Amino acid sequence: MMLCKLSLKNFKKSFKDYAVYFFTLILGVAVFYIFNAIDSQTIMLEVTSSTREIIDLMTNMLSGVSVFVSFVLGFLIIYASRFLMKRRHHEFGIYMTLGMSKGKISKILLIETLLIGCISLIVGLGLGIMISQVMSIFVANMFEANLTKFTFVISASAIIKTIGYFGIMYLIVMIFNTINVSRCKLIDLIYANKKTEKIRLKNPVLCIIIFMISVCLLGYAYYMVLNRYGMMESAAEILIPIALGCISTFFIFWSLSGMLLRIVMSLKKFYYKGINSFTFRQISSKINTTVMSMSIICIMLFLTICILSSALSMKNSLNANINELAPVDIQMMKTMDRDEKSIEDGYTQEQIEDSKLSIEETLKKLNFESDRYFKDVVDIMIYATNDLKVQDSLGSKLETVKKTYPYLDYTTAESIIRVSDYNKLARLFHKEEISLNENEYAIVADFDSWISIRNEGLKENTPIEILGKTYYPKYSECIDGFVYISSNHINAGLFVVPDDAVNDSIRAENVLTANYNASNTEEKSEIEEKIIALDQEDYAENTTISASTRLSIEEASTGLGAMVTFIGIYLGIIFLISSAALLALKELSESADNKSRYRMLRKIGVDEKQINKSVFEQIAIFFLAPLLLAVIHSIFGIQFCNLILNSFGTDQMLTSILMTAGVLLIIYGGYFLITYYSSKWMIEEK
Repeated sequence: MMLCKLSLKNFKKSFKDYAVYFFTLILGVAVFYIFNAIDSQTIMLEVTSSTREIIDLMTNMLSGVSVFVSFVLGFLIIYASRFLMKRRHHEFGIYMTLGMSKGKISKILLIETLLIGCISLIVGLGLGIMISQVMSIFVANMFEANLTKFTFVISASAIIKTIGYFGIMYLIVMIFNTINVSRCKLIDLIYANKKTEKIRLKNPVLCIIIFMISVCLLGYAYYMVLNRYGMMESAAEILIPIALGCISTFFIFWSLSGMLLRIVMSLKKFYYKGINSFTFRQISSKINTTVMSMSIICIMLFLTICILSSALSMKNSLNANINELAPVDIQMMKTMDRDEKSIEDGYTQEQIEDSKLSIEETLKKLNFESDRYFKDVVDIMIYATNDLKVQDSLGSKLETVKKTYPYLDYTTAESIIRVSDYNKLARLFHKEEISLNENEYAIVADFDSWISIRNEGLKENTPIEILGKTYYPKYSECIDGFVYISSNHINAGLFVVPDDAVNDSIRAENVLTANYNASNTEEKSEIEEKIIALDQEDYAENTTISASTRLSIEEASTGLGAMVTFIGIYLGIIFLISSAALLALKELSESADNKSRYRMLRKIGVDEKQINKSVFEQIAIFFLAPLLLAVIHSIFGIQFCNLILNSFGTDQMLTSILMTAGVLLIIYGGYFLITYYSSKWMIEEK
């Protein structure tokens, strides 16, 4: 009973001193619940079957991400407990002096941890349940679900999962605390408050050398991810610049901890002004003793900025791309003139025979009335010949391009389209039409990386040969355009040539593009169901027509955007909370330990304004140091993400970066202010 009372008293005192710790636990529980409760919201039940599949996939991926998130939060809780234990060493020493055994001290910690766990779980789950209702409306809007079915929902599975994961975390903390107490010696506990972190002045020359080497390594890592991206043979090679970046980050903080105090001490007028000597010794001590922590926090902040910016940009770009890149209701494609070798690839003789028919002819055999259901029909042919391969279009620039992109297949036959056919599509897609003379060609593309490759050949006025005739580029750059509807930029290059440049001997694919003969979404959905039902026709197995529709592209785009957004926000917020919480806990622990130092400053005549300014400067530099380096990392990291997400479009990146900056300002800035005011409260004379 006495141990329970003592534990409760200690808990109240700890809650008052370390509100940031409890707030972080509650926030972590709430976020964990919110993202694991998405699948239980009843408003998402009124969606199409394909959307339901996308939502199921998204929730499964979020469940997998939650395992990783639990490790991050577990690290945060254990790391925070280390600071809390250190803060209470003197208290434990008094207990042992009064005759309390280590076993009883462990029981006190056990009870306190249970109290912390229960309260953080209850409050966090309550907060999560409330916010998840708002999240469910956001999800419903994203997937265009029926909001009239909205009801207040509590996810039992998410509660069980949250309690399970956090229960394991708290159990590990209990074991950690018990082991920590059992290893403590009485003499160390009693004099814990009198021990100070030793500031070992590192060799300034060595620090400068290591700093310069680290900056060079970091610069090389930046160069690799931006300029050698296309030269990397496998995805595993990206680990090299990542490893260089992590190592460089660590040694930059290591060298900075030795350089900072030396640099400030050399500026004698500044160093001896006011209490700057005290302030910068404190800052140097903090950085010197938390090099590894600062490095981890910097990397976590870097990941937060890149993940949030890229996720939000991809979602916004996908949504913005639909109207531009899928301007029609349906597009059917069919490979033409398959030969007998296609049997080896799994095609039947009937499918080979059908490949000689146009899409219109095949639709008639399927008893589909295209005249009744389609309007604005554009029926075109795509051609291809081994006379024109990728390498042929680059001319003298081939070797230069190969050095930059050594793993591209340069022997692939290019796609060709007649200028009249392209112009029909251009009018339908509201794109620029092209006019060509009899010996001219143009390249239409919208994939940025491929545009840069194509432009190399066009600038050299590279001629091409088709069926024995030579053609020269009319333009020195690619024309923006596409043939296939999609949610992202996928056109790597299409050669537009005069109508008489090609004939049926090299036809490769028939493409039929059209709008539905319908006036609203319901009528369009009915026509789409009829198209889907074509698979059930007797003749359907004899054809290999594929189709893309605006509705299916919208659903897939929305689903992909939702998955990327939710996972990005989930990881980004967790990393951001963890980073800010670690810094805040370290600062609060330092403030509690440094009460005697601030008391001494007051005794020698330092006023409260100077003390508060010193505290503010220490916390500001401690928070800004990892953030500034993370922002520098992010400048190059976001550019690398742009290269990967090139086909999705990155027009919305500025908006996403501003949104990410807003999130950083609110959460990271909020933790900074809470830490500053809590530290002021801790060192005040009571």
